[in-house]
Amino acid sequence: MGQPVTATARDRTARPTSLDEAVAAMREAGPGGVLIRGAGTKLAWGGPVERPHTELDTRGLDALVAHNAGDMTAEVGAGMPLARLQDALAGAGQWLALDPPSGLDDGATVGGILAAGDAGPRRLRYGTVRDLVIGTTFVLADGTVGHSGSHVIKNVAGFDVTRLLTGSLGTLGLVAQVIVRLHPLPAASLTLRVPAPMAAASALALTLAASPVEPTAVTWLDEELLVRLEGGGDGVEAQARATAELARAAGRGPDAERLEGEAEAAAWARVAEATAGAEGETVARAGTLPDRLPAVAEALARAAEAVGVSAGLTADACVGTATARLAGGDAPAHAAAVAAWRAAVERLGGTVALRRRLDGVDGLVPAWGTPPPAIELMRSVKRRLDPDDRCGPGRFAPWF
Repeated sequence: MGQPVTATARDRTARPTSLDEAVAAMREAGPGGVLIRGAGTKLAWGGPVERPHTELDTRGLDALVAHNAGDMTAEVGAGMPLARLQDALAGAGQWLALDPPSGLDDGATVGGILAAGDAGPRRLRYGTVRDLVIGTTFVLADGTVGHSGSHVIKNVAGFDVTRLLTGSLGTLGLVAQVIVRLHPLPAASLTLRVPAPMAAASALALTLAASPVEPTAVTWLDEELLVRLEGGGDGVEAQARATAELARAAGRGPDAERLEGEAEAAAWARVAEATAGAEGETVARAGTLPDRLPAVAEALARAAEAVGVSAGLTADACVGTATARLAGGDAPAHAAAVAAWRAAVERLGGTVALRRRLDGVDGLVPAWGTPPPAIELMRSVKRRLDPDDRCGPGRFAPWF
């Protein structure tokens, strides 16, 4: 995905198939940098990795260690593809309630999704990977093995390293095994598609969030708001009627369309494709308060128009996340659009980070914007767990 993320050639690649082999690989990597990867579907996220010495490929750590169906937990190797895990759990009527928009068809792994902190539209109901992972076994840069959490869901006491590893992009250590909490597969699902510009869609989404309706996902794309409802058959039907009534009250009801089966799957596949972006595009992710999404969309349109590139936006309207896709133009134009959009979003109290980019964008605009208030704490954690900056050096540049 995107351009290569390494600045120099790798000296060696290791693909451990056990925890002991992962420890040995980390220790044998020497003093150089270590690039930890799964299927590689999110290698372009964040900054380019500098001075790689060893690439540690986790896909050999792909065992289903345990599935406790009664407790609704599972323990898996970090290199197991999420799609394969879902197939294994489906026989018990369960699933890991994650729908990351990128990499599933390319074998995106459970550990990679954890390290990236990736989450799709269903995060509105089920939370993010941070909420669904309840334990990890990990290997630090010096080969030390650590454990955090367990199969007991409410078990955290002391320092929760699992939450630190979530979204760390492989900069704190190698995740070897993951314990996750599961959910029952929904018996029924349908989606209401409501045509609406961003301002009207955002208002309707906020109304839904304040209502008794409990949608699984509420996403805006291409002037349409998609409201996904899942659960028991009767409950889904009741919520569909309530959602349609709210849409009518907002003046958006007459054109609302009900999607089920293949039509519903196609609509959400389109959301995933738009969120992930395509080769040759620059993709940036913004986070802000949900009621500021219309201003975020307007800022993107202005930034793209100013440099003559096209822009698309996908937004989880009840959550406040938005993904921009830039196409056309050259690297300086993409970089200028990202910089202008980031400045506008930060004025709104939000953030913007690069996820993939057109070749040449790196060096023209940083992957990360203004450091967060917790930056000193982040640097302290990095120094404590990886004092020699061996894991993923450059991922969070220019912050550290």
